[in-house]
Amino acid sequence: MNKILVIEDDINVRQNLIDLLYAENFNVITAENGYFGLQLAQTEIPDLVICDVMMPELDGYEVLKELRQNPKTAIIPFIFLTAKSEKTDFRKGMDLGADDYIVKPFSRSELLAAITCRLEKQTVIYQQTQEKLDKLRTSITLSLPHELRTPLNGILGFSQILMEESEILDAESIKEMAEFIHQSSQRLFHLIQKFLLYAELEIIATDPQRVIEIQNQLTEFPTPELTTLMTEKARNAGRESDIQIDLSPCNVKIAAKKITKITEELLDNALKFSPCGTPIKITAKTSNHTFSLSFSDRGRGMSREQIAELGAYRQFERKLHEQQGSGLGLIIAKKLAELHGGTLKIESKPHEKTIVTVTLPCETTEASLMTQPRHLLQLGEPAQHSGSSALST
Repeated sequence: MNKILVIEDDINVRQNLIDLLYAENFNVITAENGYFGLQLAQTEIPDLVICDVMMPELDGYEVLKELRQNPKTAIIPFIFLTAKSEKTDFRKGMDLGADDYIVKPFSRSELLAAITCRLEKQTVIYQQTQEKLDKLRTSITLSLPHELRTPLNGILGFSQILMEESEILDAESIKEMAEFIHQSSQRLFHLIQKFLLYAELEIIATDPQRVIEIQNQLTEFPTPELTTLMTEKARNAGRESDIQIDLSPCNVKIAAKKITKITEELLDNALKFSPCGTPIKITAKTSNHTFSLSFSDRGRGMSREQIAELGAYRQFERKLHEQQGSGLGLIIAKKLAELHGGTLKIESKPHEKTIVTVTLPCETTEASLMTQPRHLLQLGEPAQHSGSSALST
């Protein structure tokens, strides 16, 4: 049985609403003014609120504003009742987040139609939310235990052998086990760091002051650390000849560590999901005070549905493909871009080509473009010198 809160100062209108809603088998709770109505909404958490506009203590607009600012009541469907019909009143209510507006006097069928519409819409939203939660639970179930257990098993197993058989093991065997333990520890450490960073980004997104602070940072792109990172990752993957880099200089509005993190995650993604011997192109350019950093590869790719469902802990087709990773890399890059006033866009044709592009605000003048060289290089080949400076390795 749906619970409906009626906030109405006119006793006759309030009683008529109570009788009508009881007759339709709704659970009805009431308040005679905005102050008590707000308290009831926050304690009872109704399925829908019907509220008069002009009331003592708190008017309907103030009630709605307070409800929308409270996470527990922010999505409760809200229907205004008013004797006013001016467009400005409708606009004010909708701007505050009202779901519907009914003008007095109203008919029984008009009110019930509005209630039914809003409750059905809320049911659909709830079902969609549950589906997303179910997918998230499934993704966590598939990815986290594997990602945590695999390095831990290696650490526990080999450390136990070292403790129990150290006296009979030769130096080479001890060295191999120590290296494996170290590699497993590194994998586990990076996994934990990603989880902590993702949590930190979610917290920052709820703090407007911190968002303003990070958006005021500026970095001269590309930094030496960033170009070194790209070179080392390509070398460690044995894919120096696959990486092609074309970077235009720019003063991008993001801290150096953050743009490096975005680059690290997107390059890792391109290396992980494209076969050795296929090109990965990294390009950066500026236009109209917007910086664009793109990673193009010819790997497995993603469907439109998968791109739309991109989120934390999401790994697509994990049951079909053995792969490492928690699914946090792309979402971390996306969160970082959005926190800095930018975007992350994915264009993909499965098994043919995928382009991931991050855009960020930047400060670039024609003078700086004339004086700063572009960085052009295909790793594993001699650097080009035709009017450009090579990316140092």
